[in-house]
Amino acid sequence: MYASFLQLLRIPEVRAKIGLTLLLLGVYRLGFSVVLPNVDQEILAENIKSQGTGEGMDRMVAMLSLFSASNIGMMTIFGLGIMPYISASIIFQLLGTVYPPLEAMQKEGESGRRKINEYTRYATVVICIFQSFFWVRMLAAGTGGSRTFLPEFDGILWQIGAAITMTTGSIFLMWVGEQIDEFGIGNGVSLLIMAGILARMPEAVRKLIWPVLEKGMALGSDTGIERYATLVILFLVVVVCVVMITQAQRRIPVHSAKHVRGARMVGGQVQSLPIKINQSGVMPIIFASSLLMFPQMIFQYLAQVAGTVPVIGTIVVAANIAFQNSGGVFYNTCYVGLIYFFCFFWTAVTFNPTEMANNLKDFGSFVPGYRPGARTAQYLEKVMLRMTFVGAAFLSLVAIIPTVVVNSMSVDYLVASFFGGTGLLICVSVVIDLVTKLDSQLVMRGLPTLLDRDSK
Repeated sequence: MYASFLQLLRIPEVRAKIGLTLLLLGVYRLGFSVVLPNVDQEILAENIKSQGTGEGMDRMVAMLSLFSASNIGMMTIFGLGIMPYISASIIFQLLGTVYPPLEAMQKEGESGRRKINEYTRYATVVICIFQSFFWVRMLAAGTGGSRTFLPEFDGILWQIGAAITMTTGSIFLMWVGEQIDEFGIGNGVSLLIMAGILARMPEAVRKLIWPVLEKGMALGSDTGIERYATLVILFLVVVVCVVMITQAQRRIPVHSAKHVRGARMVGGQVQSLPIKINQSGVMPIIFASSLLMFPQMIFQYLAQVAGTVPVIGTIVVAANIAFQNSGGVFYNTCYVGLIYFFCFFWTAVTFNPTEMANNLKDFGSFVPGYRPGARTAQYLEKVMLRMTFVGAAFLSLVAIIPTVVVNSMSVDYLVASFFGGTGLLICVSVVIDLVTKLDSQLVMRGLPTLLDRDSK
């Protein structure tokens, strides 16, 4: 593998792509630290901390920062991150399955894809404007009792300027991602998100190692060697399982019918139709986590407003406690239920067994034991439902591992987030995609790939 990687670096074209990708990621990390000049960052941090009565708001803020490749706890020029662009892309992808003109545009090939990308950029600008102005106005109102904006920069024009700055930052990140897609290596948006996740690793390691440096390592304590050995083994096991399930496929045999072309008999080959176990990827966890943020904020607000009302106040306070306790049974039950729902929903949107069966029929192929057409579509749908159930169970297990680690081993949530959840799935998926694209560069030149066991 190392020899193949060295050969990869000797290729000028690939070396230029890797260099440009690293440069643009460096620019992203640099802008990540440039704060808005008219915001008091200390008051902002205190206000966000005071909004949550505990871990609920802290985890919500951490999750928002994770999904958007930003740091929502500090108002920076990249404060919105790349999430508006991701939201716009998801909206158009879903509309492509229910809106006929957009569906027809998707089938036009490269020209249709460019047109959809143009619409996605316009939608991103609109989403950025609304989100940035809403966030700035909320800060200007003083969310924690103190006004976040500095007194000399607290006018409406300064607020509009801050919103425009954040909008421009997100549009710039969108441009950076597209430049990586076109001139760099890998998927630009995914690499930006992974860079934001990995940038938290030094702080997670510090929180994990610092107690040992302060108290020393003693058996049977929270700094015992057996505790750290368990965490290392658990991390390796989770990563291996995530890689295996992410790459796992169900291969359905497909036979092509024999037919005569000229004087030759062609066809009759046996191929396979691969169906991934985790067909929906990381999207169900993102949707489920994002949706659970709304009841957290709503019930927290209602508990402050209607908490003194005799009957309603008791119900609201109990609901607020249940949703704020992200390690509780109620919260995790809702979390798992939403993951299952969005797994089946996303698969139903992106996987069309009828269209796939018709395509097989048009190409003269068939699944052994099933007639082409409706019977094949029913079989593919049945297989997909079973695969989706297994994939949803896998995503649910990975999603609640950080909560289990936090509650059972008293580990900081930032540390536990690297043992599962959305961050680990994103990193694994992005790394697999990156290795695949690097391997394609080696295959084009007839060189051993990175994962080729026979390479020396």
